[in-house]
Amino acid sequence: MFVKVCGLVDTAQIDKAIEYGYNAIGVVTYHKSIRYCPPEKAIKLAEYARGKIDSFVVGLHYSDVEAAADAFDYIQIYERKQLTNLVFASSEKPPEGLNYSYFMYDTSVGSGVFKTFPKWLKDVEGRLIVAGGLDKENVCNVIRKIKPFGVDVSSGVEKDGAKNFELMQDFIGAVRNCS
Repeated sequence: MFVKVCGLVDTAQIDKAIEYGYNAIGVVTYHKSIRYCPPEKAIKLAEYARGKIDSFVVGLHYSDVEAAADAFDYIQIYERKQLTNLVFASSEKPPEGLNYSYFMYDTSVGSGVFKTFPKWLKDVEGRLIVAGGLDKENVCNVIRKIKPFGVDVSSGVEKDGAKNFELMQDFIGAVRNCS
């Protein structure tokens, strides 16, 4: 099971993600996000992660990530744009003809609110990653029902608005024990 932790803002968080066995990290360069990381800092984080763990730069539109995009392995946006390393994020079915590396189903659009998942997700072709309000309590049920390629967590591993290493470890433990 592919597991991504999103909204990281420093190298200590990247180190813990690697130590705990996450497959990827996400850095948010959307300026209105509470997890916003300025492009200059995001590039440094991507360089730090290079060769150790896959990195995703995250925004709503390409313009949100453009300044840092070349430093990252993948570009995660909620916009239909043809990119070689696109992670297309949406709460709707991916459009026909759009090539993407991963499809990120995220009904919460970064809000961290858990909602039920639509039945059509089981029919999504390609690498499906589910996100949106996942935590150690609900992730196993989601994995069993949807059988995605991967899961993505952000607010589910936060305490008082910051990444919490114990919660990060508990989340990946729940995923690994479920698979």
